[in-house]
Amino acid sequence: MKKIVLVSGLIAGIILTSVMAVSTAVCYTTNQYEGNMVLGYASMILAFSLIFVGVKNFRDNYNNRVISFGKAFKIGLYITLIASTMYVLSWLVEYYFFIPDFMEKYIAHAVNQAKIEGASQLELDKKAAEFSDYKEMYKTPVGVILLTYLEVLPVGLIISLICALLLKRKNQPMQAA
Repeated sequence: MKKIVLVSGLIAGIILTSVMAVSTAVCYTTNQYEGNMVLGYASMILAFSLIFVGVKNFRDNYNNRVISFGKAFKIGLYITLIASTMYVLSWLVEYYFFIPDFMEKYIAHAVNQAKIEGASQLELDKKAAEFSDYKEMYKTPVGVILLTYLEVLPVGLIISLICALLLKRKNQPMQAA
């Protein structure tokens, strides 16, 4: 199980961090964030599809084609934690060493986009206050870590649950005569 979890988690983490690095560089230089959010979540789904592969591989090749929901979820959870931690660590390096003003640029873009879309001053003030909380959290590494885990971890947990439900198997299938 350890090998499956480690390999699947590392591959998922490489997918996540690669797409994040490229998309962050693109949005940071072009100031276009919307398409990158779609790409980011699509890459999370792609990366976390390795949970399905890992659980199925363990069930079929190492566990006599039987796996409980709990065991399947645990495998998915471990894969999620490895990939998510790689994502968070990569973001910390990217943020602190290469783009320390990312949050300011992103907030300016979001407020400007709301103006273009015709938001009232009350809505703009509300959006600015919301981003003020995020900006405050980004002043400490712990805040950056928590917010970054909140981006990626829920997606992995949801996919882990779905995979555990789909792949659980209590009894060994009957052999064809």
